Amino acid sequence: MKIYKNYINGEWIASSSGQLMDVQNPANEEIIAAVQLSNTDDAALALETSQKAQKSWAKLSPVKRANYIYKIIDKLMERQTEFAEILVREQGKTLNEAMGEVIDTCDYFKYAADSAVHIRGDIFPSNESGEQIWIQRIPYGVTVALCAWNYPLALIGRKLGPALVTGNTMVIKPHELTPLASAEFMTIIDEVGLPKGVVNFITGSGAEIGNALVSSPITRLVSVTGSVNAGRAIYTSAAQNITTCCLELGGKSTFIIMDDADVDTAAEEAVKSRFANCGQVCICNEHVLVHRKVADQVISKILEKTKQITIGDPMTNPDMGPKVSESELDKMDRIISKSVEQGAKVLYGGERLKGKGFENGFWYMPTLITDVTHDMCVAREEVFGPVLAITVVDSFEEAIAFADDAPYGLSTYVFTKDYTKLMYAIENHDVGTIFFNKGITGMVQGYHNGHKHSGIGGEDGVYGIEGFLQKLTVYLKY
Repeated sequence: MKIYKNYINGEWIASSSGQLMDVQNPANEEIIAAVQLSNTDDAALALETSQKAQKSWAKLSPVKRANYIYKIIDKLMERQTEFAEILVREQGKTLNEAMGEVIDTCDYFKYAADSAVHIRGDIFPSNESGEQIWIQRIPYGVTVALCAWNYPLALIGRKLGPALVTGNTMVIKPHELTPLASAEFMTIIDEVGLPKGVVNFITGSGAEIGNALVSSPITRLVSVTGSVNAGRAIYTSAAQNITTCCLELGGKSTFIIMDDADVDTAAEEAVKSRFANCGQVCICNEHVLVHRKVADQVISKILEKTKQITIGDPMTNPDMGPKVSESELDKMDRIISKSVEQGAKVLYGGERLKGKGFENGFWYMPTLITDVTHDMCVAREEVFGPVLAITVVDSFEEAIAFADDAPYGLSTYVFTKDYTKLMYAIENHDVGTIFFNKGITGMVQGYHNGHKHSGIGGEDGVYGIEGFLQKLTVYLKY
């Protein structure tokens, strides 16, 4: 069993606590590796060495910083299969999904590196002669990345690439359930010869280590992907030092299907957008809102396609692997049970998967729940698993009002041939992303952000790069 150490200031270091955390394979519950159970002393060391490295790193030109990132991409692609298999073992996604995650990670890094020649400022005329006003974009300094467990590697590409190219240093803390791909990734950081302290890596509990990293006065920006509750705690900790936060939190994406939609395409994309990565994607379809005129037809097609989902050892590339942990199964059971008590009906699934081949691991049936009203548990809470709620509506306006009734505002899917409905959604719906006649996707040049409880700030594209830069204004008299 491999034991990973922290990577701090260019060295592999054991935790000051001398303790380890086991990492479990969700498909069979076997212990596959161990990482350091770090304490606040380790967090302080990581931050201090990042602070020492930051000024000299920022003095390198963006292009020179980008050259390190290109080297990271090359080495990561050389080991694509190895990293994909690590992702499968620690998180439970299928091998095809894991191979795609490695490619996505490289795409995030490449976009960041290519942005090196596009970082710009502005010059404005002054009110006085012989004077100009310059506004420059400069790095924050020491940044912290707190990553969720559903995409352990891609989230590093999404955060670290922009941080490095803009002149920041970064301390990375993965989720305790899935630290292995990120730990192995640090061997690449070591190989490409980044200056010591520019990228540090530490493992441990979110409550202790995460709080220590966020609440330190050294930290100037925190980039978080996680739950709403985690985001609240981090936001509170960061407030003491007025630390900037980029919070990418939970979602409750609705999938609106109107009576003029291409029913076959909508049903197919509704299923794909729900059960990708076992439903463990923040922008997954959590709730279908279907027009009454096509409801029976759509529900029948969704049921048919859901029954066709294959489940099994994620290394063999079924359609769906296991949930990430036992506690996630408990969450599924609670949400379904409560919703049924409130009047919802289980159309398909609704229970843990057992029997031959599923004696161990965290398996759950793809589940469809109908007759869902806006006040039910399954309509209010982020499920983040293979459970799809379905509600019949009588109009597009009713669907948008239903979607906005939730505290989240991350994304919404809209299937209709009527573009006036898209414009209505743009003007009235409080959400960060609308997928129009399109299933689940994400592109590096887009922008991934949420409204309301789904977060503040965002990632990807031009605006994601800018999120790692603060502004400096110079009044220049000549």
